Amino acid sequence: DVQLQASGGGLVQAGGSLRLSCVTSGFNFDDYSIGWFRQAPGKEREGVACISSFVDSIYYSDSVRGRFTISRDNAKDTVYLLMNSLKPEDSAVYFCAASSSGNSDRYWSARWNYDGWGQGTQVTVSS
Repeated sequence: DVQLQASGGGLVQAGGSLRLSCVTSGFNFDDYSIGWFRQAPGKEREGVACISSFVDSIYYSDSVRGRFTISRDNAKDTVYLLMNSLKPEDSAVYFCAASSSGNSDRYWSARWNYDGWGQGTQVTVSS
């Protein structure tokens, strides 16, 4: 049973930083890509970043590239999202998700590509 638990959200001023964590269980973490998504009120859930199982591929959305960094610790079955230079438009509920099917530049942000989802963590960036 794929389980993911996201945490680390909060309220931060524009220009600040937060680090989100996604702790996983119930599956062989080493075999899965992990993605971060976000959903703002009234908007579609969108892909933010994804990291492949052996860190040979990392993907970012254009809106966060250069500001966010995704990483994983296979010994702890945990993925992190370090968010720097936060903007008010980064405010959203952030979710992590696990994919067993591998990822590519074309499909990493497709929600159907993911087998399991965690509950979200709220990030609010004030101006």
